Amino acid sequence: MKPRKCTSCSSARRNSISTFEPSAASAAALARLDTAIAVLDDALDFAKPARIQRVLDAGRKVLLSEGGFAAVEERAEAIEQAGLFAGSDWAQPNTLVPSLTSTSLTSPDPNIVVIEAISELRLLAVAGGQYRHPVISAEQAHHYLSQVLATNLTLLFTPPGEAQRETQGRLAGLAQGLLGHMAARIGFEDIVDQLIEEIWRIVQQRPIQTEPVRQMITQIAICQANPSIDLAGSGQGADRLISSLFGPTQASREDPGLEIYLQRLGSMDTGALQLEAGGCARAMHDTGLVSAYHAELIRHLLDHGDHLLAEALGLSSTGRDCLLCYRDLVHSLIQAAVTPHTPQAVYGLALMLERGILYQQPLAPALWRQLNLRLCAEARQRLSISFGESVDPDVRLLQGVLCILGQPLGVGQGNNPTCQSARALSMWAYNDPDYLLQMVAWAARDHEIIMHFEGKPVSSRESGAGLAPAAPLDLDPVSTLVVPHLDRIYAEMGRLCIGRSGDPHRWVNPEFHGWWAGRGFRINVDVASGQVADLGEFLRHFYASYHPYYNGNQPLIHPQPAGIAITDSSARFIGWHAITILRVTLDPQQLMRVFFYNPNNDSGQDWGNNVVVSTAGNGERYGESSLPFEQFASRLYIFHYDPLEHGELASVSAEELERVAEHMKSSWAEARWTAAATADLQDSIT
Repeated sequence: MKPRKCTSCSSARRNSISTFEPSAASAAALARLDTAIAVLDDALDFAKPARIQRVLDAGRKVLLSEGGFAAVEERAEAIEQAGLFAGSDWAQPNTLVPSLTSTSLTSPDPNIVVIEAISELRLLAVAGGQYRHPVISAEQAHHYLSQVLATNLTLLFTPPGEAQRETQGRLAGLAQGLLGHMAARIGFEDIVDQLIEEIWRIVQQRPIQTEPVRQMITQIAICQANPSIDLAGSGQGADRLISSLFGPTQASREDPGLEIYLQRLGSMDTGALQLEAGGCARAMHDTGLVSAYHAELIRHLLDHGDHLLAEALGLSSTGRDCLLCYRDLVHSLIQAAVTPHTPQAVYGLALMLERGILYQQPLAPALWRQLNLRLCAEARQRLSISFGESVDPDVRLLQGVLCILGQPLGVGQGNNPTCQSARALSMWAYNDPDYLLQMVAWAARDHEIIMHFEGKPVSSRESGAGLAPAAPLDLDPVSTLVVPHLDRIYAEMGRLCIGRSGDPHRWVNPEFHGWWAGRGFRINVDVASGQVADLGEFLRHFYASYHPYYNGNQPLIHPQPAGIAITDSSARFIGWHAITILRVTLDPQQLMRVFFYNPNNDSGQDWGNNVVVSTAGNGERYGESSLPFEQFASRLYIFHYDPLEHGELASVSAEELERVAEHMKSSWAEARWTAAATADLQDSIT
């Protein structure tokens, strides 16, 4: 199926459902769907689950027939009111996450594909004004669908691959047809503008994993180059993104290909090379993305003087000095790690030099070891499975090492329950990089990591299962190798705490993360009952330990592990999550904020009740998240501190404590709040 042309979707068409004359086959399928909807609607609540499958089967046949998307869209209100979504993840459309739709639409389970398709058509009816929904407005539905299309451009423009056809059968083309139907109604101009905004929001966080962003930028470039797609003036601001990958400099502006670009470099004098170097550096530091042309330029400049190399890396005086002091090491790292297939190594190297961490005595020897490290068979296999075989696993891992050392806050855990392990990798890269390199060496060379828990060795090879049901493959190279080992060790440390009263994080976190993690520990949830407990003292202790106005204006010295209660955009409790408190200071608006590391690939999240995590614009450094102090305190449930330095409990005002408590009661603590919690808070205030 070819992509729909934007010129075919006029305003009138976007606001009305085109009628169609069903064939005899589709008419019969529609009749079966209408009957199934009626049966489901008439069934009592306890009997509805048994009737849902009939609706899904009939709906699948309609969706696969000519005009089926418009037909289901017309029936979307009746389908929802009959109870198809009741009790499922799709029951509350105002809390759906657009980025998860690609997983559902390509699922091997036909029921998931069909219910996702019907849900999107339901929201399309809401956006078009045909269905007045009780919990989501037409504007909200339109915005959501724009995000769905923006994050699924590959599915929209690319026919199903062999793997998708193999797992989905006839349903393999349904996703592309559905997205094409949505695009014809929504309009490409909204899709591309939304996509550009989303890309800039993500690259501002400087993630190590850039492949999803690169794919989205490529889709924009394809749209702009396709004469059959009229973007109608949209796509403003895309040029910087596209040029950062496909034409960062004058000599590469028309994307000539690497062979021609190398020929051009060979004929340049020093002045022309300096212009190329400056252009590549500006594009890289502007977006955090590195072009394959930049990688070739870096390799070319190895023979043309370190001043040009420093220019191409965009180094300040700190980075230049580090480059000159460790010239042989830097050149060896470039020769081994920087290729057109691993261009992000350039950005990681530049930021590592800017951090000046090579001046720490163990770092240079550890990196020389990494250059000569022989990977075990298991490590090579895992890297090949995750990243393919276009690049040798040794090169891929070295790129990952440079990136994590340069971007310690760019580590993400993907969709896996390994936030503790991702947090540890980030904390070590941030605070103890030579220890991180030791972990990488053990995992890559020995396929085993040994840590100690209260003097007892804990081996990743001999430990039981971790928190992740399977070894994750959607991570950066370092995480791909090390996280499975750390996950098993963390879980094993938790098992060693069985029988102790209280939360096991009290003992596990300092042993797992490092000596700088405070041995003092506070929690505001009773482990046995799950109810809020000791809240007043918890909050006053947190203020005394971390708030500059209550701790003698003492900045945080070492990053500290902490736990937060994650909520969705409706402020409903989702689960417990590991984060790192990095610093607490005033933002540009003179509001006290907590800046923290959230081990997700995208840390900009809406936690409900106007608690929206900021990743840029409030003084955040690349990779940081932040919240006003009160809002952060309302989502915090455990933290660590130095028991020898905590001082007196903070004399926080009653109004401020009550505001924090109200944030808690209206979100994750709603079902956990008791009269005892209220009494405890009042006692603390008085």
